[in-house]
Amino acid sequence: MSPVTRVPDPEVPLLPDRLHTRFGLGARPDDRPVVGDPRDAALAQLEGAVPDRPVPPDASDAVIAEAYAAVRAAAGQGAPNADAREEARQRTRRALRQVALAEAQSALSLRVATARPFVERLVAFWSDHLCVSAAAKITVAPLAGRYEREVIRPHVLGRFEAMVLASARHPAMLLYLDNAQSIGPHSPAVARLDRARRRRPDLVPGAPRGLNENYARELLELHTLGVDGGYTQADVTELARLLTGWSVTPPRSGGVPRFEFAAPRHQPGRKQVLGVRYGEGEAEGERAIRALCRHPATARHVATKLARHFIADEPPADAVERLAAVFTRTEGDLRAVAAAVVREPGAWDEAHRKFRIPQDWLVAAWRHFGLDSAPAQGALLLRQLRQPLWAPPSPKGFGDLEREWADPDALLNRAELARTMARRLAPGRADDAALEIAGPAFQWR
Repeated sequence: MSPVTRVPDPEVPLLPDRLHTRFGLGARPDDRPVVGDPRDAALAQLEGAVPDRPVPPDASDAVIAEAYAAVRAAAGQGAPNADAREEARQRTRRALRQVALAEAQSALSLRVATARPFVERLVAFWSDHLCVSAAAKITVAPLAGRYEREVIRPHVLGRFEAMVLASARHPAMLLYLDNAQSIGPHSPAVARLDRARRRRPDLVPGAPRGLNENYARELLELHTLGVDGGYTQADVTELARLLTGWSVTPPRSGGVPRFEFAAPRHQPGRKQVLGVRYGEGEAEGERAIRALCRHPATARHVATKLARHFIADEPPADAVERLAAVFTRTEGDLRAVAAAVVREPGAWDEAHRKFRIPQDWLVAAWRHFGLDSAPAQGALLLRQLRQPLWAPPSPKGFGDLEREWADPDALLNRAELARTMARRLAPGRADDAALEIAGPAFQWR
């Protein structure tokens, strides 16, 4: 059966509105009524290529390059005093955050207007699975939206390992998890610095920061195998050694940061990850990442997260097993895996509910009111709701469970925001409109 083939009659009654809630981003007033099997409508959205999200004018290469140039200037300029230096740093931070805001507005507007909301939900899911955080480092902020455009969207219906490899080579990830500064302790770069220090200890700075295991650890624990995936600390260290040299273009080169394999920083010699031996060079790091993506533990980890997102906070074990089997059989074909999620009976069963996380709730509200794009400064509202776009508090991403978002303060916050939005977007019936998006039914998908 191809990924988009019509599915047989269900074993449980289907809830047609799940097409818009569980697999979409909320119904719009102009949506046509669901005719026939809603699963066929969901599968139809998986057909064809995923459209690019246009580059916002305020996030172009030229704008980003200028902002990074200002960062470098602020860091190295001989400002007359500390206050002037701090003012320069704050100006550059605002410029970088403005790029991030433009990207966020663009992404939210696409979610509001899209005719393929299932695809955009998958984009959001995988962006969180392989997350970077604009809140963690100011240098990551202007790259977070670009990361979604360049890493997630092109591969969201492609191969999982292609997406992970694109992530591993993207400056946003390399800067976020510090692999850009990781250097092999016995690399040529360290040896060269040691020789120079012996000759002129008064002029040569201290040693590089050395091996950094952050990205290797999250690649194993979060992106592929999962926390119970059977790896050891030795595997983390060896993978980190394999990935030394996976870096970004140096700041002095100007322009937007790009991936580069810095061979002088690469740790020489053989390495061993999960019992497999690897040699030197960029290709061996790629081989290791591909092996992790094809590992059985990765299939289980990814299947569990998908089932938790599309079925229930505590998904049925048999559903996880079926999704993992599809992932393994298709070698991580994400279009086929997404289609398998659609075919899961539990995703359409009224016994399984999912609480709308803040991003889902806000986009669903905008779609409910029939907007064609996110309101001006709409991305800032997500900060008020504690879930700013591409800014999770840790590499784990944002939570997807009811208990993480349904506390009384959060619900009160939604109710207040619902009243504000209703007054602006439905002034003739503000009270009723506020109840529509603040009421209990709208909090679930």
